[in-house]
Amino acid sequence: MAVAVRTGGKLTVDDVCVELGIARSTFYEWRQKGRGPRCIRLPNGSLRVRRSDFENWLSDCEDAT
Repeated sequence: MAVAVRTGGKLTVDDVCVELGIARSTFYEWRQKGRGPRCIRLPNGSLRVRRSDFENWLSDCEDAT
């Protein structure tokens, strides 16, 4: 979680994958299907996920079960 603090509360795709224990390909598959957390696309093309959006998405996943 220290990474999110250094980046202003934004997680990289790798950070999200490590927290969830999933492969990058799974993250991108979920994103393509509209099932992943909200992302921000930076001008250089890389993606970031706000920590708050990630936490809200996780809560929504819990409610769905």
